Amino acid sequence: MNDLIDGVRIEGSCKIGGHDIYDANVDVIELRKRVGMVFQKSNPFPKSIYENVAYGLRLHGKQSKSELDDLIEQSLRGAALWDEVKDRLHSSALGLSGGQQQRLCIARAIAIKPEIILMDEPASALDPLATARVEDLILELKKNFTIVIVTHNMQQAARVSDFTAFFYLGELIEFGATTKIFTSPAQKRTEDYVTGRFG
Repeated sequence: MNDLIDGVRIEGSCKIGGHDIYDANVDVIELRKRVGMVFQKSNPFPKSIYENVAYGLRLHGKQSKSELDDLIEQSLRGAALWDEVKDRLHSSALGLSGGQQQRLCIARAIAIKPEIILMDEPASALDPLATARVEDLILELKKNFTIVIVTHNMQQAARVSDFTAFFYLGELIEFGATTKIFTSPAQKRTEDYVTGRFG
């Protein structure tokens, strides 16, 4: 996402299926199909609820109205939003609450069936009820998708993740099963962070 920004420096590698996504031969369009993104601040398009979810599907060749209708319903159901919006699919997505907008962004991300979903602080701007709904949704979605979440909320990480990586100032300090990281971390810096001694 940063390739075209002047002065950006990328070090190291990021591999999916053994292939570095920064390799010059990587098809960026194909990569974006394989990896869905949900940002910290919900970012619905200034379009209808229906068109928000249809956008990526159309980019990937889905044109039939009946096929779009089915996939949009599946995606909204998958994001636990269908029952709340099924009677107003052609209303503006900007009229949804913050929590609904974030679940719409999740529906948009899962519509094209990516292998991986990246979530950057997906509940940090939400109230506790909306946060609980997003966390319940993550627990359901992880049955079908690999989900990578960036969060500073230790309780959230403990609730929704199977594995946890602790980074400090850009350095990977420790990685392991979430229960081990939170109950018996191998590194003192990890223990200090998860117990609230710093951070």
